[in-house]
Amino acid sequence: MGKYTARESKEKLIEDFHSVINDTEELMKSVSSESGGRAQVLRDKIEQNLTHAKEYLQDFEDSVVDKSRSAARITDEYVHENAWRTVGLAIGLGVLIGLLIKNRD
Repeated sequence: MGKYTARESKEKLIEDFHSVINDTEELMKSVSSESGGRAQVLRDKIEQNLTHAKEYLQDFEDSVVDKSRSAARITDEYVHENAWRTVGLAIGLGVLIGLLIKNRD
């Protein structure tokens, strides 16, 4: 299964679920009037579509989890990096202000 963007995965998943729903509706209509080979073909098609939909759902879920973990890690790193920069900047400004005040006296 290829890599999809989150949007492509979502669109494909929705498309697959619509297909499953349509096939299910067709099967229900068919079963009421027919119990032969056509009903079995539709059952097989529904099972195949459900399998594909489950695979796409799993891929989509994995993609969301991976992206969430990555975003959390990047955010954590960013916060930590900027926290030290902020502390360094505050110390630097404090020293500069202290020097300016000292030179005014």
